[in-house]
Amino acid sequence: MQGLLAKPRGFCAGVERAIRVVELALEQYGSPVYVRKEIVHNSHVVARLRREGAVFIDELHEAPEGALTILSAHGSPPEVYAEAKRRGLRVIDATCPLVTKVHKEVALFVRRGYRILLIGHAGHDEVVGTMGQAPRHTTLIETLADVERLSIEPGEKAVILTQTTLSQDDTREIVDALRSRFQWLELPPKEDICYATQNRQNAVKEIVGDIDLLLVVGSANSSNSRRLTEVATSRGVASYLVDGPDDIDPAWLQSRSRIAVSSGASAPETIVQDVIHRLRSLGVDAFIEVDAPDENVVFSLPRLTQLTKGGVTAIE
Repeated sequence: MQGLLAKPRGFCAGVERAIRVVELALEQYGSPVYVRKEIVHNSHVVARLRREGAVFIDELHEAPEGALTILSAHGSPPEVYAEAKRRGLRVIDATCPLVTKVHKEVALFVRRGYRILLIGHAGHDEVVGTMGQAPRHTTLIETLADVERLSIEPGEKAVILTQTTLSQDDTREIVDALRSRFQWLELPPKEDICYATQNRQNAVKEIVGDIDLLLVVGSANSSNSRRLTEVATSRGVASYLVDGPDDIDPAWLQSRSRIAVSSGASAPETIVQDVIHRLRSLGVDAFIEVDAPDENVVFSLPRLTQLTKGGVTAIE
């Protein structure tokens, strides 16, 4: 069996930034550092940071008053910031800048009297944060059936926004259906799709015609990782999502000749290498890396702020 390794894969700039925020907070301030939600959607990253002293919580009331608290890369609704301010928490906002961009667009369009049609997955942390920016003015669209049920008054101002971790391919069918029913709908001034998501899907597309099995390294709650498996299966290639080498079923490799590995935007490269090592032990030959255009983007780190009743004060 031959092996192919997709590139780009693994950490995007937003994930890299969020993880580094937790690491630096622990280095500078010591433990415990409280993190609302999973900092990124990967079980290995969360487990490592927990071992180093991070305390992951579902909501801010679980953190002591005045505690150092980090908000995850997926973004948070306004009531989270209000709660942090009320309780005097020291906050580092690790929201991905691309998600922050969408939040700002929601506020801008609502001020202009628009209705927001958000394409995304219900319950995903990013969607919860984005809808929370203007819940009375935002309608979630998950499927074509939602488009059919949608009612918009003729001429009513509305704009389509998207969950960033969906690719252009993921959203195209729904966008086309929306624009077909309501021709006056507007698109945002700039693409909200995460370039890392699109680039990783493009890399899979480049190799999927030459393989008969794809393994995607990523956790089950990683939206962009699941999308990578769907890119392959929609093209007739068997694909499985694995959180690590122990998830690999040797039966998947039977009668296969060319096997490829990719990984979602929150999967550590160390786990990818563990998966490759496991595949080699199961008979896969040396892997060839197949390159595709990468984003080559780095985001600057956020500042630590104190949210108090008097406002937001930077803490050096």
